[in-house]
Amino acid sequence: MEKHDTPELARTMLLLGRLDGRLQNSPATDIFLARARLDGAVALAGLAGVPIDVRSLQDWIAGRSPPPRASEGLNDPISVSAVFHFAISRDEDTRDPVLRATLNVLRSVLDDRAEAETYGSDDLAYFGPMWRTVRDAIDLPFARADLLAIAQRVFELVALTAPSSGNGSEIVAIDGRSLDLPPRARDRNWLIAAALPRMLHRAGMTMRVIPSLVLLPKFLPPSPAALAEVLERALRKAIHAGLRDLDWIEREEALIRTGTQATKRSRVPLLSRLQIAYPGLQPKAVARLLSVSPQGARKLLTASSR
Repeated sequence: MEKHDTPELARTMLLLGRLDGRLQNSPATDIFLARARLDGAVALAGLAGVPIDVRSLQDWIAGRSPPPRASEGLNDPISVSAVFHFAISRDEDTRDPVLRATLNVLRSVLDDRAEAETYGSDDLAYFGPMWRTVRDAIDLPFARADLLAIAQRVFELVALTAPSSGNGSEIVAIDGRSLDLPPRARDRNWLIAAALPRMLHRAGMTMRVIPSLVLLPKFLPPSPAALAEVLERALRKAIHAGLRDLDWIEREEALIRTGTQATKRSRVPLLSRLQIAYPGLQPKAVARLLSVSPQGARKLLTASSR
């Protein structure tokens, strides 16, 4: 047995298989993936230095508030809207029909691209080239289907996206001396972390991308082997949280199917399912989602609240 093949790792992989397997047949897979996308975005925002919670994202998506930290976070290193956009764009070319459907639903409520342009255009310009580099690299074949191979790819991406040594700032001191200051480094590990769920899928460890599996720490350990151990602990924690959330979602979804008094053509059950992922949807968003009039949207919201 190699050093990184431990009983704890084996149990973690079994748990991962359990979660991944349940998502192949669960009637609530779409709701889970929608909520997992928000959990992953929250984790990325924390790594990027702009900590938020899921409720703040849900309020933004539902149309109840502007992007989190849009007004009070004037000194933030990056806009939350830009972090959210990069997290969402990871799945733009997915072939998973369920993941694609949840992305289309989200973007029919909130246009993350327009929001990022409004609140974080400078961040898009700075991190966009890095993100394209990361996207190209993560889809290259992996040598093995294990966490060590993913850890090695992470270190390769860190080196690949390292800022150049040039482009410093030249200033002149009071006494006339010229000083060349190095450029201010901007954290980019969160950008690589955004690709972790896709890396797990591309390495063959999951059958579909699970957006909540954002596993990187804020500061990387000194070696890929050490990072693989960190990833294993983070993966185990994320899987336990995912299984708990899936259990709760399936119970809520079952209550909607069995307890909602509605005709077959009624859109109340569909709206109730959407509200599990995006509570607090406003009439304007519901009208856009379900292609109904604003008055019809208000009636649906009243019916679903009952």
